[in-house]
Amino acid sequence: MLSGIPISRLIPPAYTYPLLRSMDAMRVGAGIAFLALSAAVLPSTLDAQAPPAPAARFLVVIDAAHGGEDLGGRFGNQPEKAYTLSLSVRLRSLLTARGFGVVTTRESDATVNADRRIEIANRANAQACISVHAAESGTGVHLFVSSLPPAEAARFHPWQTAQSAFVMRSNALAGELNAALKNSGITVTLGRTALPMIDSLMCPAVAVEVAPEQPANPDEGAQDAAGIDDPSYQAHVAEALAAALVEWRADGMGGRRP
Repeated sequence: MLSGIPISRLIPPAYTYPLLRSMDAMRVGAGIAFLALSAAVLPSTLDAQAPPAPAARFLVVIDAAHGGEDLGGRFGNQPEKAYTLSLSVRLRSLLTARGFGVVTTRESDATVNADRRIEIANRANAQACISVHAAESGTGVHLFVSSLPPAEAARFHPWQTAQSAFVMRSNALAGELNAALKNSGITVTLGRTALPMIDSLMCPAVAVEVAPEQPANPDEGAQDAAGIDDPSYQAHVAEALAAALVEWRADGMGGRRP
């Protein structure tokens, strides 16, 4: 319609149909040209606007030993499970503040069996695992790695000896933890032992057992030493562990595959 007058009134009927067909063809041709132009331009426009893929986060698993019906040892009025969870929460907070991804095997006083802990840790595809324990005997922090002999990397590992392919890197992780703890003035004992959970993990893994603080003055006994339930002592240990893991990440030592 043009100015309120039907197009059929302006053009003789004999010419109307061919003209309409011609106009339709022009519209179709213009539409095809527009689609072709859009197909050529749109992908590059979308590519230019697409955000970069996020960098993979460095992931650490924290295993708070015991929990629920499993009390662990008993120190005064508190079971071991309470101390391990408290330290785990402190360490998790420090690591997340430093940009780490963190997976925990428990976040509350829950019963989590060894197989479930192993499953959580191995599915996380982590760059390190810290299993937190507590002890009333000894002083400072005891670090343990698996006593399994080193083995070559393989596509599949037997469940109970999976750690054998990661033992060398677990030793390196223990060395990083040892250095950071000692730099913080904390006494450290290193050891290797059979650890059913650690033995089944497919990433660098260390069991960290926290004992009471070394007395500042050994001649006065343990009177001036902090116990494992001391919040400031727990914070001191957690800070040192976090510092070690920052170094571990910076050194590029956390690749999951051996």
